[in-house]
Amino acid sequence: MNASKILAAAALSLLAAAGAQAETYDGVHTVNSSVSRAEVASQAVVAARAGNEYGDGATAGAQPFTSTANRATIQAEAVAKAHDPFASLDRRAFYRDEVPQAYKKPSVSFTRQAGL
Repeated sequence: MNASKILAAAALSLLAAAGAQAETYDGVHTVNSSVSRAEVASQAVVAARAGNEYGDGATAGAQPFTSTANRATIQAEAVAKAHDPFASLDRRAFYRDEVPQAYKKPSVSFTRQAGL
């Protein structure tokens, strides 16, 4: 029984050794091109100016855009957002996703109360 296992292992190792052959190195191949450098350069310029032929709007050119928003309204919203000190606060930017109390909007009413 032991001899058959040893023979089987030896046969498998011989098969593996015969199957594992390394590639041969042929060295650096020389390039045999029939096109000159000037022709390649001119082809490159043509290809660069052609743009992306596989893009969705490559052949469409510039697309017209007409806005429906009022310019004054957009500018007023931008100015209001720029002057809001709490607009850029993101709780994910703080430790344990909690905005510090110093950065939170005050919850106190600043209206005058009658003194008793």
